[in-house]
Amino acid sequence: MICRKLTNILLLCILSSIFPTHAAGPIDPDTPNATVRMVWMGDIMLADGPGRLIASGGNPFQPFASRLADADIRVANLECVIAEGGKALNKPWTFRASPAVLPLLRSHVDAVSLANNHAGDYGKDAFSEMITRLQQANMPYFGGGMDWREAHKPLIIERKGLKIALLGYDEFFPRVFEAGEKLPGVAWSEDEQVVYDIQQARKQADIVIPFMHWGHEHEPIANDRQRELARLMIDAGADAVVGTHPHVVQDTETYRGKPIIYSLGNFIFDGFSSIENNTGWVLWMDVTIQGVTSWRVEHAHIDQQGTPSPLSN
Repeated sequence: MICRKLTNILLLCILSSIFPTHAAGPIDPDTPNATVRMVWMGDIMLADGPGRLIASGGNPFQPFASRLADADIRVANLECVIAEGGKALNKPWTFRASPAVLPLLRSHVDAVSLANNHAGDYGKDAFSEMITRLQQANMPYFGGGMDWREAHKPLIIERKGLKIALLGYDEFFPRVFEAGEKLPGVAWSEDEQVVYDIQQARKQADIVIPFMHWGHEHEPIANDRQRELARLMIDAGADAVVGTHPHVVQDTETYRGKPIIYSLGNFIFDGFSSIENNTGWVLWMDVTIQGVTSWRVEHAHIDQQGTPSPLSN
């Protein structure tokens, strides 16, 4: 067990030292040439330990607050439902955060993905309540909605003249969380639909990045399904692919000059005892009209309350 942990720690260090650069092509003088800096956080769960910390006046984002403030766009996976209503489903782990966390979330995050296996933990009513509360808090979201159409609609954020489209998809069961024609829920990952969504997003934005919820939990290496889908998305026009769900970081890949970061691991999450689960990545990504020009990861150590702190790489 000790040898395996040491091996995984070494793997973390090796993976985080790989900083691929997307080759730049000729620039059209009529298009924006500014660089937009994005930061991506992994799984954020604001119930349980983090929720209690916030209720007592604490801030689990605080150790990273100054770093996050340097980004133009801050994106995270919201791994819980934010609501007061609903009933917990019959599953091992259910996460419901108080709506009181919303002001803090909004102050540190610009967009959240709802496409995950905990967004529906308290049923459709709680999910609908969360959508309403996010809208009232002016908290942009993607990968979920009040119906299928909204769940698959890209969130387009404009910074410095550059339009960036974010799409979110869940691949982890139960599929009962999936949005329907007239039912709230998350966007489910079906290859043909994902390709179509990316192609449509390309017509509206300069940059398209899917944020995936996929893979096997606690596995540091992406599986074949992840690799096939990631490459399919880039072939369809995605500029990068970012993932979460395994609760550990996974390997990375460059395909056709575009980065694939299979899993960022956890960011704000308690309840784990292993160093692999309590070491996540914060992904820094620079994008221009030409795509992703550079990226790097920063380690985050997560304490027993679920609060991340920066680690020197």
